[in-house]
Amino acid sequence: MITKTLIAVVGPTAIGKTKLAITLAQHFNTHIISADSRQFFKEMAIGTAVPDTNELAAAPHHFIQHKSILESYSVGDYEKEALYKLEQLFKENDIVILVGGSGLYVNAVTKGLDSFPKIDASVRADLNTLFKEKGIIALQTKLQALDPEYYTKVDKDNPHRLIRALEVCIGSGKPYSTFLNQEKPKRSFNTITVGIKADREIIYERINKRVDIMVQNGLLDEAKALTKHQNLNALQTVGYKELFQFFNHNWTLDFAISEIKKNTRRFAKRQLTWFNKNKETLWVNFNDNPKNIISKIEDKLQA
Repeated sequence: MITKTLIAVVGPTAIGKTKLAITLAQHFNTHIISADSRQFFKEMAIGTAVPDTNELAAAPHHFIQHKSILESYSVGDYEKEALYKLEQLFKENDIVILVGGSGLYVNAVTKGLDSFPKIDASVRADLNTLFKEKGIIALQTKLQALDPEYYTKVDKDNPHRLIRALEVCIGSGKPYSTFLNQEKPKRSFNTITVGIKADREIIYERINKRVDIMVQNGLLDEAKALTKHQNLNALQTVGYKELFQFFNHNWTLDFAISEIKKNTRRFAKRQLTWFNKNKETLWVNFNDNPKNIISKIEDKLQA
């Protein structure tokens, strides 16, 4: 019988995942593993809303600012490291908390990744050049031709997803969709997924406020220091890529900040679409009493 449980706290950006994760970690006297793919990077603290000093001190955290943007770090690398860390933590704890808005990284830990063939790096380089020279429509058109099935499901506004699918199609000679949903090894722990929700207007209001606070806290200086690395994959991130347009004299500062807010709202919408796919998620409201949330989780633990 499996006696270890991972509680995964998910939801859109700026909804309060960090706060709830800390509350749960303190209640269950345990550790937190981050599944936020941009909080891994030590150079990107303000723009990724890394937990502050007090939050980090409130509960033991792992996978926060442990990598440099100059290092290669894939979701597969994260899966291996996170599972190893969980194995260690479960020796001392019956419950561990996972928190993050990066759905693919949450799934990597809770369900496992689909297995893909190794693709020559030149394929991705060619696709990046295509994107740079002809834009996202060229990627969409190519994917529609090579894998019409996946084309109907993919986030068509996300160049990373398009390029990833295309490199597999081109490098393997098979549609990307044929590698999806393969049987994966069972995890040695149970998972309870807790999703935080709010009305869309509230989410958008919280996002706009968070962006303003990031700007006040020095986001411009942080992004400016990273302009020489602006082509790195880690920096193709909302909050940085818009400011690079400002530093490159393409946009005004006011327009760049308005685009950060708009693109963050779009990102939150995509996050909700992803997390809504999991029908077993226990959804709670962003302003629910933490005691009520804990009570619901403990009911699930005893079920």
